[in-house]
Amino acid sequence: MSEGTWEKFSQVAVKGAEHDSRERRPHPKCLEGTRVVLLNHIYGLSDTKEMNRLIWLHGTAGVGKSAVAFTVAERMGGLKMTKETKVETRLGGTFFFSRKHTTRRTTGYFFMTLAYQLAQNFPSIQTDVNRAILKDPTLLDPDKSLRKQMEGLFLQPLRKL
Repeated sequence: MSEGTWEKFSQVAVKGAEHDSRERRPHPKCLEGTRVVLLNHIYGLSDTKEMNRLIWLHGTAGVGKSAVAFTVAERMGGLKMTKETKVETRLGGTFFFSRKHTTRRTTGYFFMTLAYQLAQNFPSIQTDVNRAILKDPTLLDPDKSLRKQMEGLFLQPLRKL
Protein backbone atom coordinates (compact mmCIF):
# COMPACT_ATOMS: atom_id res chain seq x y z
CA MET A 1 0.00 0.00 0.00
CA SER A 2 1.41 3.41 -0.87
CA GLU A 3 2.56 5.43 2.13
CA GLY A 4 0.29 8.43 1.49
CA THR A 5 -2.80 6.31 0.99
CA TRP A 6 -2.14 4.22 4.11
CA GLU A 7 -1.51 7.40 6.16
CA LYS A 8 -4.80 8.94 5.02
CA PHE A 9 -6.58 5.63 5.58
CA SER A 10 -5.20 5.34 9.12
CA GLN A 11 -6.43 8.86 9.91
CA VAL A 12 -10.05 8.19 8.90
CA ALA A 13 -10.33 4.78 10.56
CA VAL A 14 -11.89 5.01 14.02
CA LYS A 15 -9.40 3.37 16.39
CA GLY A 16 -11.73 3.44 19.40
CA ALA A 17 -14.26 1.22 17.63
CA GLU A 18 -12.03 -1.87 17.83
CA HIS A 19 -13.11 -4.54 20.27
CA ASP A 20 -9.95 -4.23 22.37
CA SER A 21 -9.66 -0.44 22.30
CA ARG A 22 -8.62 1.43 25.43
CA GLU A 23 -11.74 3.59 24.96
CA ARG A 24 -13.88 0.56 25.70
CA ARG A 25 -12.24 -0.43 29.00
CA PRO A 26 -13.16 -2.25 31.02
CA HIS A 27 -13.86 -4.67 28.17
CA PRO A 28 -17.21 -6.36 28.60
CA LYS A 29 -16.56 -10.08 28.48
CA CYS A 30 -18.62 -13.19 29.16
CA LEU A 31 -17.67 -14.76 32.45
CA GLU A 32 -16.42 -18.33 32.16
CA GLY A 33 -19.33 -20.76 32.08
CA THR A 34 -21.91 -18.15 31.02
CA ARG A 35 -23.71 -17.92 27.67
CA VAL A 36 -22.11 -21.24 26.72
CA VAL A 37 -24.93 -22.35 24.41
CA LEU A 38 -24.99 -19.03 22.53
CA LEU A 39 -21.19 -18.82 22.24
CA ASN A 40 -20.92 -22.43 21.04
CA HIS A 41 -23.63 -21.74 18.46
CA ILE A 42 -21.74 -18.68 17.16
CA TYR A 43 -18.41 -20.55 17.15
CA GLY A 44 -20.05 -23.43 15.27
CA LEU A 45 -21.39 -21.05 12.62
CA SER A 46 -18.02 -19.33 12.26
CA ASP A 47 -16.22 -22.67 11.94
CA THR A 48 -18.38 -23.78 9.00
CA LYS A 49 -16.20 -23.25 5.93
CA GLU A 50 -18.85 -24.33 3.42
CA MET A 51 -21.04 -21.28 4.06
CA ASN A 52 -20.53 -17.57 4.39
CA ARG A 53 -22.22 -16.30 7.52
CA LEU A 54 -23.38 -12.99 8.81
CA ILE A 55 -24.30 -13.28 12.46
CA TRP A 56 -26.65 -10.57 13.66
CA LEU A 57 -26.62 -10.30 17.45
CA HIS A 58 -29.57 -8.31 18.75
CA GLY A 59 -31.46 -7.73 21.95
CA THR A 60 -32.58 -5.04 24.36
CA ALA A 61 -30.13 -2.76 26.13
CA GLY A 62 -28.20 -4.40 28.92
CA VAL A 63 -28.66 -8.07 27.97
CA GLY A 64 -24.97 -8.59 27.20
CA LYS A 65 -24.63 -8.17 23.43
CA SER A 66 -21.34 -6.31 23.81
CA ALA A 67 -19.97 -8.94 26.17
CA VAL A 68 -20.84 -11.71 23.70
CA ALA A 69 -19.43 -9.74 20.75
CA PHE A 70 -16.20 -8.98 22.61
CA THR A 71 -15.79 -12.60 23.68
CA VAL A 72 -16.29 -13.84 20.11
CA ALA A 73 -13.96 -11.16 18.66
CA GLU A 74 -11.26 -12.00 21.19
CA ARG A 75 -11.45 -15.69 20.30
CA MET A 76 -11.46 -15.07 16.54
CA GLY A 77 -8.51 -12.70 16.87
CA GLY A 78 -6.50 -15.49 18.45
CA LEU A 79 -7.27 -18.07 15.74
CA LYS A 80 -5.21 -18.26 12.57
CA MET A 81 -6.65 -18.69 9.08
CA THR A 82 -4.57 -21.76 8.31
CA LYS A 83 -1.84 -23.74 9.99
CA GLU A 84 0.66 -22.44 7.42
CA THR A 85 0.18 -18.74 8.12
CA LYS A 86 1.09 -16.97 11.29
CA VAL A 87 0.00 -13.49 10.17
CA GLU A 88 -3.62 -13.58 9.10
CA THR A 89 -6.16 -14.15 11.86
CA ARG A 90 -9.76 -15.22 11.50
CA LEU A 91 -10.92 -11.82 12.74
CA GLY A 92 -11.54 -9.42 9.87
CA GLY A 93 -12.34 -6.45 12.06
CA THR A 94 -14.71 -5.06 14.65
CA PHE A 95 -16.75 -1.90 15.05
CA PHE A 96 -18.48 -1.16 18.34
CA PHE A 97 -20.92 1.74 18.05
CA SER A 98 -21.24 4.24 20.90
CA ARG A 99 -23.64 7.10 21.54
CA LYS A 100 -20.86 8.95 23.38
CA HIS A 101 -18.41 9.21 20.48
CA THR A 102 -19.20 11.28 17.39
CA THR A 103 -17.39 9.01 14.90
CA ARG A 104 -18.90 5.87 16.43
CA ARG A 105 -22.54 6.91 16.67
CA THR A 106 -23.23 6.90 12.92
CA THR A 107 -22.37 4.59 10.03
CA GLY A 108 -20.18 7.16 8.23
CA TYR A 109 -16.92 5.58 9.38
CA PHE A 110 -18.14 1.99 9.61
CA PHE A 111 -16.81 0.51 6.34
CA MET A 112 -13.68 2.66 6.32
CA THR A 113 -12.79 1.37 9.78
CA LEU A 114 -13.58 -2.26 8.97
CA ALA A 115 -11.61 -2.06 5.71
CA TYR A 116 -8.63 -0.55 7.54
CA GLN A 117 -8.68 -3.36 10.09
CA LEU A 118 -9.18 -5.93 7.34
CA ALA A 119 -6.10 -4.63 5.51
CA GLN A 120 -4.10 -4.79 8.75
CA ASN A 121 -5.27 -8.31 9.60
CA PHE A 122 -5.00 -9.63 6.04
CA PRO A 123 -1.88 -8.16 4.40
CA SER A 124 -2.71 -10.14 1.26
CA ILE A 125 -5.51 -7.65 0.39
CA GLN A 126 -3.72 -4.39 1.17
CA THR A 127 -2.91 -3.89 -2.52
CA ASP A 128 -6.58 -4.32 -3.46
CA VAL A 129 -7.74 -1.84 -0.80
CA ASN A 130 -5.04 0.62 -1.89
CA ARG A 131 -6.10 0.27 -5.53
CA ALA A 132 -9.73 1.00 -4.61
CA ILE A 133 -8.75 4.16 -2.71
CA LEU A 134 -6.45 5.39 -5.50
CA LYS A 135 -9.23 4.77 -8.03
CA ASP A 136 -11.81 6.62 -5.90
CA PRO A 137 -10.34 8.72 -3.05
CA THR A 138 -13.88 9.76 -2.02
CA LEU A 139 -14.28 6.27 -0.52
CA LEU A 140 -12.56 7.80 2.53
CA ASP A 141 -15.24 10.48 2.88
CA PRO A 142 -17.68 9.69 5.72
CA ASP A 143 -20.49 11.22 3.64
CA LYS A 144 -19.87 8.83 0.74
CA SER A 145 -22.63 6.34 0.00
CA LEU A 146 -22.39 3.36 2.34
CA ARG A 147 -23.09 1.07 -0.59
CA LYS A 148 -20.10 2.44 -2.52
CA GLN A 149 -17.84 2.25 0.56
CA MET A 150 -18.95 -1.30 1.27
CA GLU A 151 -18.37 -2.41 -2.31
CA GLY A 152 -15.06 -0.59 -2.91
CA LEU A 153 -13.34 -0.93 0.44
CA PHE A 154 -14.79 -4.14 1.78
CA LEU A 155 -16.50 -6.52 -0.64
CA GLN A 156 -14.13 -6.26 -3.61
CA PRO A 157 -11.03 -6.95 -1.48
CA LEU A 158 -12.82 -9.76 0.38
CA ARG A 159 -13.69 -11.48 -2.89
CA LYS A 160 -9.98 -11.75 -3.65
CA LEU A 161 -9.13 -13.47 -0.38
